[in-house]
Amino acid sequence: MKAIIHTDNAPAAIGAYSQAVRAGDTVYMSGQIPLDPATMTVAGNGDFRAEAHQVFKNLQAVAQAAGGTLDDIVKVNAYLTDLNNFAVFNEVMAEYFSQPYPARAAVGVAALPKGVQVEAEAVLVLNDY
Repeated sequence: MKAIIHTDNAPAAIGAYSQAVRAGDTVYMSGQIPLDPATMTVAGNGDFRAEAHQVFKNLQAVAQAAGGTLDDIVKVNAYLTDLNNFAVFNEVMAEYFSQPYPARAAVGVAALPKGVQVEAEAVLVLNDY
């Protein structure tokens, strides 16, 4: 059984997908790009750090809609159009997560939707073990 997670505090899906899907205690969060959910425009005016902050704010909103927090995330996949921004991405991510940090992959990609520089998706687990 699966439940669809949706919040107006994160950007609406711009394709054939849901913001997140919960299956049991696991929530699969779709990739978030730096869209301002109120305007659906790209945040940051080309500033990578500002884009990364918006991505994590969007992930945070979806996590909260699912009944969790960023600290419940066990895996993050990040996509950057320029791996020279990797250090900045790490700095921004550290502002949103506390130790122990989730597992993570960071991949360089040629392009992302709407010309943004960063996207991140995550897996959240809502039970204690």
